[in-house]
Amino acid sequence: MYQPETYSIALFFMIISMICWGSWANTVKIVPQYRFQLFYWDFVIGLVLGACLWSVSLGSFGSTGRPVFSDLVHTTSTHSLLAASGGAIFTVANLLLVAAIEIAGLAVAFPLGIGIALVVGALSSYLISPNGNAFLLFGGIALVLLAIVCDAIAYRERERSAPAMSRRGIVISVLSGLLMGSFYPFVAKAMSGSGAPGPYATAIYFATGVALCSVPANYLLMRRPLDGQAPAAMSGYVQASFRWHLWGIFGGLLWCTGAVFNFVASQAHVVGPAVSYSIGQGATMISAAWGVFVWREFSSASKRSRNFLAWMFILFLFGLTAVALAPIF
Repeated sequence: MYQPETYSIALFFMIISMICWGSWANTVKIVPQYRFQLFYWDFVIGLVLGACLWSVSLGSFGSTGRPVFSDLVHTTSTHSLLAASGGAIFTVANLLLVAAIEIAGLAVAFPLGIGIALVVGALSSYLISPNGNAFLLFGGIALVLLAIVCDAIAYRERERSAPAMSRRGIVISVLSGLLMGSFYPFVAKAMSGSGAPGPYATAIYFATGVALCSVPANYLLMRRPLDGQAPAAMSGYVQASFRWHLWGIFGGLLWCTGAVFNFVASQAHVVGPAVSYSIGQGATMISAAWGVFVWREFSSASKRSRNFLAWMFILFLFGLTAVALAPIF
C-alpha cells in the first residue's frame, strides 16, 4: 500500500482531507428539494464506493506494509470491530450534522459541530498516540475553541428574530460534534497494536460500520424528522431525479476521500492521529467559507455579526497553523 514518507506529503494529504471534509456538505445544498434523509442513502453508497476505490488503487500499490486484501485477511476481529464501531458512531453524528445544516445553515452547523468534534477527537486521539508538540497542538485547539465561540455569537446575532429555531440548530450541532469527535479514537485504536489493519483496510471496515448503522438510524430519522417536516417515505427516494442521486453519491465519495487521506496521513512518521484529525477538521473553516461567500447565508446579517465571523476565520487560521507545526517542533 502507499504511505507518505515525508511530512510535506503527509501534510498535503491532510490538506486534501480538510478540503474534502469541508466541501461535501455543498452537495446537500445543491439539491434542496431532496430530503436529507433520502439523500443520505446515496451518501452511504458513495462512501462505500469511495472506500473500495481507494483500497484497490492506493491501497494495493506501494512498498509499505501489506496490500489491502492481504491486510483484510490478517486483521484481528477486535481491530475490525473497532473500525466498524467508529463508522457506526460517525453515522449517527453525521445524520445529526446534516439535520443541523437544514435548520441552521452551512456557515453555522459545520463550525459548531465539527469544531467541537475537533476538540473531542484531538484530545482523545492524543491520549491514544501522543505525537507532536503538546503546546502547539493544544494551543491551536484553544484558538479553535475561541473561533467556535465567535461563530456562535455571529449566529445569535443573525437569528435574533427566530430564537427557538436557533436553539434547536445549536443543540443538534453540539450533539453532532460530541459524537463526531468520538468516532476518530475508535479508528486510531483500530490502526494500532498487533494485528491492526492499515489505513485502507480500516476504511473498508469503517464504511461497513457506516452502512450497517445507517439502516436503523436513518430509517428512524425518516419516521421522526428533526427539522420539523413531515415523515419521509422511500417512495420519494425512488422518484428522485437521477441528478439528485448523483449528487448524493458524489457527496459520499468526497467525504470518504477525505477520510482515507486522513487515515493514511495519521500513520505517517511524526504525524499521529491527533495532528491528522485536527488539521482535517479545518473543514470547519472551509465549510464556513462556502456558507458565507458562496451560499451568502450571512448576506443580511448585521455588521456586528459579520465582525465575529471575520474573527472566527482569523482564529481558525492561527489555530490550524499551530497544529500543523506541532509535528515539526
